[in-house]
Amino acid sequence: MAIEQTLSLIKPDATRRGLTGAINARIEAAGLAIVAQRRVRLTVAQAEGFYAVHRERGFFADLVAYMASGPVVAQVLEGEGAVARYRELMGPTDPAKAPSGTLRAEFALGLQENSVHGSDSVANAATEIACFFSRLDIVG
Repeated sequence: MAIEQTLSLIKPDATRRGLTGAINARIEAAGLAIVAQRRVRLTVAQAEGFYAVHRERGFFADLVAYMASGPVVAQVLEGEGAVARYRELMGPTDPAKAPSGTLRAEFALGLQENSVHGSDSVANAATEIACFFSRLDIVG
């Protein structure tokens, strides 16, 4: 498998509850390296831009408001098959469908407040990483 990078966001519900360390421990235990990390508060405009692909969906306004409601921890994860491995670790978007042991099964409060975001492809990972980090910020 190829070494890849993927974006992880620890969402406002998880940062509010002080779960960054617990989530980071699970990421590292899964064999993924955290090669960049930054705590930021998204503006509404930044959240709208990041989630622009969902602009026409009914949940867009609520998603933007939620993502701008508190700090997020943006991370670049690196490892073999990082995109698929992190998606498996996160579990499905709906925590009610997430298998035991996944981040969403363990930490999510609901469908929107599902604690983490991860890129869905290598191409999207590159685009999403560039929203938060320059190449100089990423240190393996």
